[in-house]
Amino acid sequence: MNVKGVAAGLAAVSMLVSVPAQAGSMGQAEKLRRLDIMLMVTGLRCRTTQYNFQADYGRFTTNHIAELNAASREMKANLAKRHGIVGAARALDKISVTMANDYGNGHPWLGCDQLKKVASGLAAAKGSGPLVEAADQLLGEGGGGQYTYARR
Repeated sequence: MNVKGVAAGLAAVSMLVSVPAQAGSMGQAEKLRRLDIMLMVTGLRCRTTQYNFQADYGRFTTNHIAELNAASREMKANLAKRHGIVGAARALDKISVTMANDYGNGHPWLGCDQLKKVASGLAAAKGSGPLVEAADQLLGEGGGGQYTYARR
């Protein structure tokens, strides 16, 4: 994906006005963690289709490892305040499994073809801002193709 394509996608994303309720109630760290897990799980579901986006997901995690690790550390630190250090690791694992199970049957409104576009666009994005915007649009219970990357 070229820089102009990413810029156009990000500009279109920023113009969307509706934010699904579920994503709106999450902190940034949880949004990034959930976005990563959603892409991982749906990527596994789509890997046997013509829209296999495992390579795109791999680029996404490689290019955004700093943001994803920071989100995980922040969630763990917040959990440690409530559950202690050992309890925080257990709680984060439980939350991560719950997140993964939410996408075990696929994304609520995006198919593999659209998710491939999403993963490709996010792999090329710079910084955490576009990831948070994507999470706001992808992780709620609404949908109907609101996410710009999925419609390109």
